Amino acid sequence: QVQLVESGGGLVQPGGSLRLSCAASGFTLDYYAIGWFRQAPGKEREGVSCISSSDGGRKNYAESVKGRFTISRDNARKTVYLSMNSLKPEDTGVYYCNRVGGELPWGQGTQVTVSS
Repeated sequence: QVQLVESGGGLVQPGGSLRLSCAASGFTLDYYAIGWFRQAPGKEREGVSCISSSDGGRKNYAESVKGRFTISRDNARKTVYLSMNSLKPEDTGVYYCNRVGGELPWGQGTQVTVSS
């Protein structure tokens, strides 16, 4: 089955860290750029970061997460990661990953809650 499955979310205090994983199955991950997206309660889904295909040499970040989040990929493990540091309450939301170009149906996502 062609799909992406997100994991690694949780409840964390402000200033804390989490690492999200996006596991691919049913297709060759190397061929695709992958993006991380999030949706806060009552808001539209927004792009957070994306990484280019193959060696992932190009990375982009939303202004709101620059310097705090890092995207990476391990094609051998068929996984894309989002490392999140210095988390803020406004980072709270459901985080999703998807292919950039040739998007798949959205998965369940993983909930990130930043709260004291």
